[in-house]
Amino acid sequence: MVPIRNGRGAARSKNRKLRDSKLTRSMKRIRADMVKINEGQERIRAGQKEAREKFEEISKETAKLKEETNIISKQSAANQVRLDLMLQIVKARSENDAPKDAALTQILRALINGEAEPELKQAPRGEARTRLIT
Repeated sequence: MVPIRNGRGAARSKNRKLRDSKLTRSMKRIRADMVKINEGQERIRAGQKEAREKFEEISKETAKLKEETNIISKQSAANQVRLDLMLQIVKARSENDAPKDAALTQILRALINGEAEPELKQAPRGEARTRLIT
């Protein structure tokens, strides 16, 4: 028969098993924590991607609105030039100034038909400026 050793070897083996099981539990806990952290990081990445897409969409919409605003502003200025011309035509007719009336009417017709474009610089009130397209 082989004698049973209950000495230091058995105690070491038991301590090693305890230490290994603690280490295993600790590793499992750390792995579970890593899974949770990875899930959190994925949610953060998804949120950042969504925010970036919304920002790009807002930027595109802003550019589009600026362009529309510029178009409306140019149309308004062109309308103001036409109104100024019409006012000058009415004044010329009230003063019986036929040559001025004819010239202004011709300019207005050219503007309306697209043969001339208004100069959208600040003109003195009551004076419209136009430039014939060549």
